[in-house]
Amino acid sequence: MSKFTIKDFKGVIPASLSIFDINENLDIEATKEFTKFLLGFDIHGLYLTGSTGEGFLMKSEERMETVKAVMEVAGDKIPVVVHVGNIGTKRTIELAKQAKEAGATAISSVPPFYWHFNSKQIFNYYKDIAEAVNIPMIIYNVPLAGMMSAEMIKELSQIENIKGVKYTNTDIYQIPLIKEAVGDDFMVYGGADELASSNLLVGVDGIVGSFYNLIPDLFLKIDGSIKNNEVAKAYALQKNAVRIISYLVDGGNMVAGIKAVLREAGINAGYARKPFINFYGEDQKNLARGLVDLANKYDMKNIHVIDKLREKY
Repeated sequence: MSKFTIKDFKGVIPASLSIFDINENLDIEATKEFTKFLLGFDIHGLYLTGSTGEGFLMKSEERMETVKAVMEVAGDKIPVVVHVGNIGTKRTIELAKQAKEAGATAISSVPPFYWHFNSKQIFNYYKDIAEAVNIPMIIYNVPLAGMMSAEMIKELSQIENIKGVKYTNTDIYQIPLIKEAVGDDFMVYGGADELASSNLLVGVDGIVGSFYNLIPDLFLKIDGSIKNNEVAKAYALQKNAVRIISYLVDGGNMVAGIKAVLREAGINAGYARKPFINFYGEDQKNLARGLVDLANKYDMKNIHVIDKLREKY
């Protein structure tokens, strides 16, 4: 059982990478080491086996092996939420039970996708999971899986054990409306990295994102600036974050790009699974050099991974 509650799951939360070796095999020792790397920045929580964690490219057994490895390192230090989403309700419930047994603070899931399920089917999917496993659940609004309306989120919030929503979209005006509709006890998390400062300003309980694996210190500074009412400072830091995000997203291979830059900085983040296309050799070096050039152009300072790359270039 987790020593944390869902109310402890707030602040800056990496949607953690899953670590595979060059042959696409799960690397448990590297998973533990990467978790220690993230903990070194005093992050506030972890979100496992989601989109960034390549959860849909993993067997159920591999997802749980990853969870157990992370929990061994981080479970008594910070709250950990496990994404258990799958198209099928039965398999999702199986993963949810295993996540609870591993000591997760909560579970999370995207809506069922691919078959364009209607609102009743999606509602039942979440209801069935929440009733089958007595652990807090965070539902997930994300365009890749289909967006739920604010009204549906309100309906789902009435189900016991559904305690929050991860909201990954650019129409963040919906966030205060959701908060107003469901009440302050229902947790809302901003999931768009490029809007972290804006999400914090409109009142999310935490921010969960991919680039917090690469530049967690920058997002922690953004969070701290907002808490200190230093909005102009937060905005300036956010601009640098957006520049870094845009640079790596423009390649169309975000997860592989993040992992490549971390590897080049001497941090074993492993490789992405196919059909993602990894960076090797000169391509990896050029990607890292380009990031250093970008950071130098905009005088970005005191960002750990970029400073490690500067030592090389």
